[in-house]
Amino acid sequence: MGSREVSNQDWQGKHVTVAGLGVSGIPAAKVLHGLGAVVTVVNDGDDERSRTQAAELEAQGIAVRLGDGATLPESTELIVTAPGWQPDKPLFTAAAEAGVPVWGDVELAWRLRGPGAAPWLAVTGTNGKTTTVRMLASILQAAGLRTAAVGNIGVSLLDAVLGDGEYDVLAVELSSYQLHWAPSLRAHSAAVLNLAPDHLDWHGSMAAYVADKGRVYEGNRVACVYNAADPATEDLVREADVEEGCRAIGFTLNTPGPSQLGVVDGILVDRAFVANRQKQAQELAEVKDIDPPAPHNIANALAAAALARAFGVEPAAVRDGLRAFRPDPHRIEHVANIDGVAYVDDSKATNTHAAEASLAAYDPIVWIAGGLAKGATFDELVTGAAGRLRGAVLIGRDRELIREALTRHAPEVPVVDLDRTDTGAMSEAVREAARLARPGDTVLMAPACASMDMFVNYNKRGEAFADAVRALAAESA
Repeated sequence: MGSREVSNQDWQGKHVTVAGLGVSGIPAAKVLHGLGAVVTVVNDGDDERSRTQAAELEAQGIAVRLGDGATLPESTELIVTAPGWQPDKPLFTAAAEAGVPVWGDVELAWRLRGPGAAPWLAVTGTNGKTTTVRMLASILQAAGLRTAAVGNIGVSLLDAVLGDGEYDVLAVELSSYQLHWAPSLRAHSAAVLNLAPDHLDWHGSMAAYVADKGRVYEGNRVACVYNAADPATEDLVREADVEEGCRAIGFTLNTPGPSQLGVVDGILVDRAFVANRQKQAQELAEVKDIDPPAPHNIANALAAAALARAFGVEPAAVRDGLRAFRPDPHRIEHVANIDGVAYVDDSKATNTHAAEASLAAYDPIVWIAGGLAKGATFDELVTGAAGRLRGAVLIGRDRELIREALTRHAPEVPVVDLDRTDTGAMSEAVREAARLARPGDTVLMAPACASMDMFVNYNKRGEAFADAVRALAAESA
């Protein structure tokens, strides 16, 4: 039975406030209105774009309040919030005082699933979520299953559960924001890839951030997948309230123990979903099947394979799905080789944890870094990478923080500090990196910072890097 057969009965006349216009708020408002709810959308902004969006909703009979996202509308029985709205906003304080529940769009989608709805295989973590979910979807497709990559990527969750598509299983990417607002979510199996400080301004503390990530394990039925190299992820499994018989499954870049997936002599192997995990291991794929075969990407592949195996996927489909997978742009993406130097775009490395993984994949490196630090410190990152650095080119508003860390922990590494934050700085950065590089080196843009001081987003930053590299290649031809 498809999940589209949701009854309007429970929603007819229910007063629901949707917090925030945008990619999640507008679809939620339309869905709830279609189910018979009395919907009011509140939004902090009152700009031209918001007014255009509001006019579209009002034409459908949905009330919209612009410029006032703090006041709880009268008669509100439920708030459905965009994931980015922080928990300490006055609207939510008022809701708590009035006993009004708050759901996110993920919670709404979960509640609207109909009988026989596709189970969810969920992925969260500080870094690697999108790649892992897309790898998982590729593996599931190779197994002949009807699936989609949903959540923060691809098909929206509301479309997946209410649309015309029929799915056997969904590969779901979930952020810490989304998990915070999804109290009743219960996945078939889930993975926490890693944990590092991020979004602490939103969550208020590292403990709160980790706790929200850990919600993904609650109620798991078959497997809680954790990173053996990140003990905090295994701690979350121990703390989770799961269904009887649910197993803890680790993944490691080393030889796996029982109930783990790992790597042996360039082979991805499974010692978890085999008949005799004490003595047997099942070959799944080769490291060379993974694009690119950087250590953190191998870890992503192992996590995806663990979730697929938890769902009963055969080994051959794991191999075929990984072979078919191609990473999204700006994720350790090889752009060009020029005069024996490789140029790699990892603009998606917007925090120190992601940059650390990227830097570990190459040696020697000319590192392009900098941007908005978001409160991060760089001593640990630089200490770990110092031995692989040929040089560094620093860009962006908070580049001085990285320069100071390099001075403390890698004083012998030559540093070019570009004192400009216009978008044209990227072209100069690539030229300076090329000047420092030698044949066999990798010029790696792994900024360890957000992009918004110079670019609209990390995609635009990556495109600027790739354009500058291609211009350099044309001159060298």
